[in-house]
Amino acid sequence: MLTETIGIQTGSSFSCHSITERIQSFIDTSQQLEGVVCASGKHTTTALIVNEMEERLILDLEKWLKELAPPLQGYKHDDLHLRENIPDNEPKNAHSHMQAILLGNSVSIPFKDGKLQLGQHQDVILVELDGPKERNVVISI
Repeated sequence: MLTETIGIQTGSSFSCHSITERIQSFIDTSQQLEGVVCASGKHTTTALIVNEMEERLILDLEKWLKELAPPLQGYKHDDLHLRENIPDNEPKNAHSHMQAILLGNSVSIPFKDGKLQLGQHQDVILVELDGPKERNVVISI
């Protein structure tokens, strides 16, 4: 098994970042020709998805997530005064956790002849739900 961690600096509270090329580069470096690459986010307020990295679809995704898990809806996780050892700059981000649960935190993609077996319009996308932050994704073959 080969494993690597990649870092992504996100730029806003919600953003999407294609990591397809970085995963493909990892496969290229591994010199493996066939197998499955697994990617797993190391954060509870990010998600990993396989979908189309198209601007209007990303806007629709953001709108849909905000409708399903809107910010500041009286979530118990946001009762910061009831939680112990909370830093002064802790955000009220329960909605980000809920949104991440909806999307999931890992993906597995087969590769053959050293190439990811994605469809024509598919990308592996890190979805930032509570940024901007430095994020990490672990990838393994």
